[in-house]
Amino acid sequence: MDALPRAVAALANHYAPGHHITPHTHRHAQLLYATSGVMRVGTADGAWVVPPLRAVWLPAGVEHEVIVRGALTMRSVLVTGPAAATMPATARVIEVSPLLRALILAAIEDPLDGPQSPRQAHVSALLLDEIAAAGQHRLYLPMPRDIRLRRLCEGLLDRPEDAAGLDDWADRAGASTRTLARLFRAETGLSFTAWRQQARLIEAVARLAEGEPVERLAPSLGYRSPSAFTAMFRRVLGQPPTKYVGTAG
Repeated sequence: MDALPRAVAALANHYAPGHHITPHTHRHAQLLYATSGVMRVGTADGAWVVPPLRAVWLPAGVEHEVIVRGALTMRSVLVTGPAAATMPATARVIEVSPLLRALILAAIEDPLDGPQSPRQAHVSALLLDEIAAAGQHRLYLPMPRDIRLRRLCEGLLDRPEDAAGLDDWADRAGASTRTLARLFRAETGLSFTAWRQQARLIEAVARLAEGEPVERLAPSLGYRSPSAFTAMFRRVLGQPPTKYVGTAG
């Protein structure tokens, strides 16, 4: 939707498992929220996994793609004009509070044709306040610009369980191990090992939200035991997987 009839509009969409929304841009900013299902959203600078009770904010003009994990029910809040200028200037994943979720669902009920009612105008104004005030989440993976490194990182996102070391990836990329190690630091701020751990964490969050048990998930992502995986998860996200899924599902 290129032209919006008002400053804030909301749409509902449903996507089948495996659906890929190819890279594109919008003239308006948008908040992508899944009431059910998990999506992976990617931009030139980063990748996010977005389970329920999280949403991704995308400023106007940011090229992005969406990869659907399982059946996805998406709610999109579109923001344009002066309202968009007061919103976050960078893409990010935010926490969706019960109030923000209720406001998103209320905005969906507002038909786009015809004038906006006073009630819906209040809903829109409060919705913008809640998006701006929402806490930012750590489910973020910085993506490099270098073509060789980008190809490597996209491969790890698709196969985070791949145990190949940096030497193996260097052979595949046609670059030296030293060059790849330097590029990782320069373009992502992380070492290869730290980047891969974050990629595995993102994959773990997606699978947990889809109902996969820790006992099966942990060894498939290279952890020696469920307890080792749980310790890592708690250290990075501040809570164990079972509690995280309970708040995200």
